[in-house]
Parts: sequence; structure tokens; C-alpha cells
Amino acid sequence: MKFELEYAYWASVAGGLLKPKVPVIQYVPRHRQLPSRTLPVVSAWKGIESILADILERFQIGTERCLEFGVEFGYSTVALSSYFDSVTGVDLFYGDKHTTDKRDLFHETSSQLSAYENIKLVRSDYRDWIRKDDGPYDMIHVDIVHTYADTFACGLWSAMHSKCTLFHDTESFPAVKLAVKEISRQTGKKFYNFEESNGLAILV
Repeated sequence: MKFELEYAYWASVAGGLLKPKVPVIQYVPRHRQLPSRTLPVVSAWKGIESILADILERFQIGTERCLEFGVEFGYSTVALSSYFDSVTGVDLFYGDKHTTDKRDLFHETSSQLSAYENIKLVRSDYRDWIRKDDGPYDMIHVDIVHTYADTFACGLWSAMHSKCTLFHDTESFPAVKLAVKEISRQTGKKFYNFEESNGLAILV
């Protein structure tokens, strides 16, 4: 787990002491299956692709439109594209303070994903994107810089514009998990947590 001196995180910790607790339901997949598409790159998301079909089936999620904030090399993007008619991946493509690779990855990732006609990549900050997009989406995946403030801002918009929102790294970054709890509290959506592969929140 990684802790940071982030004001928004500790303010939420303090404020949460006076609010009703948000139940976190452990997510145990009923079945696992690999998607029809996988990308041969190293990814902290590896393992999650095997539960996507289970999530879609269990919560009766549509498969028309998917949005992803945080693409990097495109591992999760390609996995998601196995199930959705269209996947839009939004990223600045040059990493952040929590990533080790700070290269400009836009052209490399675009080239690797060019074979998948249902994937569209957009170089954009999530803040610029959510100002202009009204949705809705069947599923949104959030895997951006792992601060409380950014996860909350992007995640709250995502939860309000999709039936199901996924958040990666709930087990490796406490700020992400805390932000999802607050989003769950404010939206009334249930918070399921898959503990493998650095943790995946499922908000429905």
C-alpha cells in the first residue's frame, strides 16, 4: 500500500468518522474466462480480464459503449474491447507521478491497438473530457493518477454517467479505495471489491 501526504485524502478520512460506514462487499467471481482479445504486454491489470464476463453477466450490464480513463499500453482497453461494441480510451499518454514509464506512449499504443476497429484513443486530460461529454456509458473504467482528489472527481462523474464503474488499484492505493467509498456514499451505488491484481472496485 502506498500512502501520500494529500490533504483531500486526510480530510476525507476525518470527515468519514462522522458519516455512516460504507459497506465494501468482497467480489468473488462465479466463473472466469479469458476474453477473445488480449495484448501481450506486462500489466498490473493482468487477471482482471478473466472476470469481465462475470461482471457483465452478474450485474446485467449492456455491451454497447465503454469509456476508459487511463490507457497506458492498452492491456485493459483491448480486454474491454472483447465485450463492447465501442471502447473509447482517454489518456495523456505520458504517465504520471505513480507510473514508472514517463515516455510519450501515444503513437506506440495507437499502433499496437490499430488492428481493433472498435477502439478509439483520445489524447486528453480527464478533466477536459468530462466537461464536454454527457455520456451515458454502459461501463467506465478509471485507472488514472492515484490521488484521492483525482479519483473522486473522475470517478463521481463516471458513476453518474454509467451503469457500472470500475476503479483499479483499490488494494495498492488507499486513496483510491477511500474515494470509491465516498462516491458510493454520495451516489447510493454498491461497492464491490475484487482483491486480486492490485484490487478492482466495482460500483453498481
